Amino acid sequence: MNVLIDMKIRCINERQIRMVNMLWDGFDGKLTSSKWGKITKCSPDTALRDIQDLINKGILRKTEEGGRSTNYELAL
Repeated sequence: MNVLIDMKIRCINERQIRMVNMLWDGFDGKLTSSKWGKITKCSPDTALRDIQDLINKGILRKTEEGGRSTNYELAL
């Protein structure tokens, strides 16, 4: 793992680590904030905050779909 990725991962919470690992290992289907909340057992607002934080850190990115179909993938 390169130093930049290692530094970014040190600054994320346990839910984020869990989901990044799932994506890295080949998450089946599309990751939405709803799925994030169900998998990590957090509220929809917390799921969105976690996702937005990872987007801001360059770890996740939105895919082309938008609105109610918004989903996310690894940006690394």
